[in-house]
Amino acid sequence: MDEPSWESLMRAANRGDQRSYARLLGAVTPVVRGIVRARGGTLGPEACEDVVQEVLLTIHLKRQSWREDAPLRPWLYAVTRHKVVDAFRARGHRVEIPVEDVAEILPAPPGEDPFEARDMARVIGRLEPRAAEIVRAIGIDGESAAEAGARLGMSEGAVRVALHRAFKSLARLRERMIE
Repeated sequence: MDEPSWESLMRAANRGDQRSYARLLGAVTPVVRGIVRARGGTLGPEACEDVVQEVLLTIHLKRQSWREDAPLRPWLYAVTRHKVVDAFRARGHRVEIPVEDVAEILPAPPGEDPFEARDMARVIGRLEPRAAEIVRAIGIDGESAAEAGARLGMSEGAVRVALHRAFKSLARLRERMIE
């Protein structure tokens, strides 16, 4: 008979099934212990076992934070990594974490955002054509309201009003994108 997945055991545990919870902890403990020993070997055997216990306690306290539609292993590995780092911090040791483990949260290098122009074009493209043209002319190309008005056959005041309305529309679009 096949063993149930860690995810199915965790789902059952989160619904109050104590047997599933005990089976899950029994299954993950050796894996957690291996990760802790591999990453925190310089802490020593007793400290590593303390970290394992910290991980198991965190799993118990934070298990509701795991998204049931996500795999359990990445969540479990993240909890374990964080507890190993905490142990190094508490002992004042230097922590070495592979860049691959944190690449997604590292800040982008200084300079232009390579996606900025594409994102701006996409959002501005959602405006009505005339408003989009005015925003591009003044906001991106650096034209004055008078220059944009002359080119578009509008008065400077009409361009300013249209620009103001376009900015309000962009603000509404932004709010919808954030929600």
